[in-house]
Order: sequence, then structure tokens, then C-alpha cells
Amino acid sequence: MKIKSTFLGLSALLLAGMVQAQDGWNWPADQAQESKAREYNAAYNDYLKAEQFVEATMPLNWLLVNVPELNEAIYINGTKVYVGAANVESDPEKKRVYQDSVMLIYEKRGEIYDNAPKWIENKAYYSYSFFKDDRDKIGDVVADFEKAIELNGGLNTTALYANYFNAIYRHNAYNQAYEPEEVLEKYDFIQAEIQEAEAAGDDLTNVKSSLEQILVAMELIDCDFIENTMGPKLAADPTNETLAQQIFRYSVQYKCYSSEAFLTALELIDSNNPTYSTSQVRAMRYMQNKEYEKAQPVLEKALELAENDTQKGEIYMELAKVHANLGRKSDARNAAKQAATMDETLEKDAYSMIGGLYMNSYNDCRAGQSRVKDRAIYMAAYNAYQRAGDSKGMANARAQFPSREEVFTEGLEMGASINTGCWIGESVSIATRD
Repeated sequence: MKIKSTFLGLSALLLAGMVQAQDGWNWPADQAQESKAREYNAAYNDYLKAEQFVEATMPLNWLLVNVPELNEAIYINGTKVYVGAANVESDPEKKRVYQDSVMLIYEKRGEIYDNAPKWIENKAYYSYSFFKDDRDKIGDVVADFEKAIELNGGLNTTALYANYFNAIYRHNAYNQAYEPEEVLEKYDFIQAEIQEAEAAGDDLTNVKSSLEQILVAMELIDCDFIENTMGPKLAADPTNETLAQQIFRYSVQYKCYSSEAFLTALELIDSNNPTYSTSQVRAMRYMQNKEYEKAQPVLEKALELAENDTQKGEIYMELAKVHANLGRKSDARNAAKQAATMDETLEKDAYSMIGGLYMNSYNDCRAGQSRVKDRAIYMAAYNAYQRAGDSKGMANARAQFPSREEVFTEGLEMGASINTGCWIGESVSIATRD
């Protein structure tokens, strides 16, 4: 829209004959012109102090058009005047004139004083406030924020990142301005800026929540996008850790753990900069794929990176499962016991697993010479289940005990000690199922 009233002449040629600045004020050399400039300068300031913003625009406009280099104050105060006028004006067309005038004041100020870093963020703020719903101007709003970021290395008012990202969202919704990857790149930049501010002590909980809501509203990301759009790009550039970090973060955010893209990203991240969490999750993916040989060294790395006994206990339990699936029952038992030692809350799971290992060892351990001795492994399993508080496991184990008749036939006594032999190697008290 063309400006129709007060600010039409802002781009007029500067008057010749300005006198040398006195105390920062460049009054006109012509006496009549100087008198008028002083009168209008005083007038708009009086109106401004009285919050009569619309009335202030008239003398201020004369100064901006006729003596644009009078003093930077007319631009600093000019913003206040025209913002105030826009806020009180009810007529949409006039309101837009005042809003456009705010933008022009900033632009003219930049031409004369070349100090955009001082005020560019304020311009972006007002630009967003005025034009966020304007399809034709929303691109300029984004540009103002990005100019502020370029000139100052970021937004000094971190909370404004929510406005910036909302402007990106609107520009994309109105004008299809970006590819999804471009939006995500901007989002990641904003997230990095917020994390830095939080590390310095700022509370940006509300800003982060707003950003998350905006990203979700954009509907750019789902598991298919991660797998079919981002995944192939990582496959083509397998050392791109920035892309891998994006895939990892969005996979976690949108719970896309089963995708191959997630695993590929996780492998790169964990190989370059392993943490307890990345190694643990990577190993779990291998275990889901039944790749137990690949899972073991990753779990052992996670064990080294664990920060407390609880984390160590978790890894020992996973190692127990790996060993069990690879047929290494003794190693599985040792790892399960370590887990229970590290974290007592794991004792039930650990000893239930041990009971299961014993129950599944009958065919491997049975010698066929003594039915009681062969079934002693079930007594060991019962003891393990009992320690776990697993009543179902105890019942299943007891059902496999020898009968009283079998114990008597072999000349053994109830309660006597007998060794299971085999890999289990435990001494148990003879008991019967009946």
C-alpha cells in the first residue's frame, strides 16, 4: 500500500544550507527555516509528552521531510510517535500509514546515521507486530529478524526467537517459502541460541514451548519424512554429523526409533562422540534386530561411560540378555548377578533370568545316570526364583523336581545336599515335587 498522508515526503531531497552542528543539532542556516524547525521540534515533543500521538505526527513529519539531519532524536522519538499513533488509530487504512511510517523512519535513520545494529532488533519487533498477518509483507518481517541476527550475531532479546520462528511459519504457510530442511536448519539455529541463553541462566521455558508448538503446527516432520527424506541424504553423506544430529533429535521427539535412518544417525553420533545414552540406545537397536554380537561391544562401552551404579546395573542386565541369546549361560548369570549388585531394584529381574537359564539347561546338563541329580538344576532354578519373589517360576521349577519315590529308589534323603554339576555348579538341598 502506498503511504497516503503524513509521511509521503520523507524521501524528499535534503535542504541545502544546513549550518554546522551545534551540540549535535543541525539547525538550518536560513533564519525563518530555523525558527520553524525549532517551533515544530518543540511542538511534537509537547504532543509526545501528552501522549497525543496523532497530533505529534504533523510537526514531526515536517521535520523529517525538511530537516532530516536535524538530530537523531527525531528518529528515536519518531518511532514512539508513529507507533503510538498506529495503536490509537481505529481506521485500518490510516493505521497502516502510521505502521509503514515506523518502517520508513528506521530506514531513513539507517541511511543518515549508519547505526542499524543499535535499532534493527526493534524494527524487527515492530515489523512482526504490524505485519505478521500480511501475506505480502511477512517475508520482510523474516528479513528484518535475519538482518538483526546477521548484524548482531543473534537476537539480544532471546524471547523474540519465538516471534522470528512464527514469522517463518507464516511465511511458509502463506508463500511456500521454504523446503522442510531449510525450516529445520533455522529451527536448529534457534534451539542452539536458546540453549546458550539457558546456560547463562535465562528461563526460556515459555519460548521453548512456543517453538515446539509452532514446529508441530507446521507438520513438516513425521517418521516417513525422517526415513524417506532425511535418511537418504545421510546415506549419501555418511559423515555429516549435523544431519545425523537432526535425525537423532527428531527421531526421539517423534518417537521414530525403529527407522533405519535413526540407527544410521545414532551409529555416527555414538562412534564420534559416545555417551552412555547413545551407546545404550544403539545397543538396544542391535538387540531388537537380534544382532547380539554387535550389541555386546557397544554395551561394554556404555558400561565404561555409565555415571552411577543404576546405569551400570541397567547395562549389566542387557549384557546378561546378550550372553543368554548367544548361548553363553555362565556369562549371562554373572552379568545378571552384577546387575543385582549394582541396583537392588534389578534383583527380581536378575534372579528370574537366572532361574530361566537353569530351567533351560536340562538337556545340556543331564548325564542320565541319576534322575535326582539331573533334576537338581530345577532345585537351583527354584532357589533363584524364590530370591526373585517369582511365585510362578517357583511353581514351574517345583513341578520338575523328582518324586519321593525316585529319591528313595536312589538311596538319597530329603534335605541332603547335592551338586548340580554342569555349568551351574551349585549345591542344593534335595526336595521333591510331592
